Amino acid sequence: MAELIRLNKRIAALGICSRRKADDYIREGIVFVNNEVVTDLGTKVDPDVDIIRVEGVHVPSKEKNQTLVYITLNKPIDYISSTTSEQGASVLDLITAENYYKPKYRDDTKKLTGVRLYPVGRLDKDSEGIVLLTNDGELTNQLTHPRYEHEKEYDVSVDKGLTPDVRKILSKGMRIEGEQYGGMKIKKEFNKGRRVILTLVLREGKNRHIRKMLGRLGYNISFLRRTRIEKLTLGTLPIGSWKFVKKTDIL
Repeated sequence: MAELIRLNKRIAALGICSRRKADDYIREGIVFVNNEVVTDLGTKVDPDVDIIRVEGVHVPSKEKNQTLVYITLNKPIDYISSTTSEQGASVLDLITAENYYKPKYRDDTKKLTGVRLYPVGRLDKDSEGIVLLTNDGELTNQLTHPRYEHEKEYDVSVDKGLTPDVRKILSKGMRIEGEQYGGMKIKKEFNKGRRVILTLVLREGKNRHIRKMLGRLGYNISFLRRTRIEKLTLGTLPIGSWKFVKKTDIL
């Protein structure tokens, strides 16, 4: 018998989702082990024996030489970081041969056949920039869990410069509607016409984190672009295009 492992870790290893998302599924009662629903977050399974189902989808008991895939996408505005199109066009809709960054090598896109990709973290519908997609659940957990504090960098256009007091608040963080939003590093600030461009670095990322903090402080954002996730940078990748990257390019 193989060593028993936590159920959420097993689900992540199979590329279904991150450990945190797996915990959500377990709480919701949509995870089955050997045809029995499991709601205990501490459940352990045998990866060689136990059969796992999530939302009625059969998950094989072994990976069977699963190929891990890593993709970087330059997300346009109006696309959502979701695996479904229920609330609008999904970033997955852009992962086509036509949008592949290297037209001469479009045959490479065949390696995506049968692969279920998941966006790592969120980038809201009104924002653009780098999105990482992968079937590596362990990497997803590592990049999205707050305790790892991986950096994400953004360029933001606002309507006025930062005052000393605003800089202090942005750096230390603030409470919004009873929830604590962590501070950010202000890397750059410069004028561009009538707008001010900020380069901000987050080590955690709540939903619309930058927009909520700057909005609460009286700033109007005209665009927000994510340019980096840890080591992985947007570079010259055209908007709406994607390419394969290596795990070593990310961490």
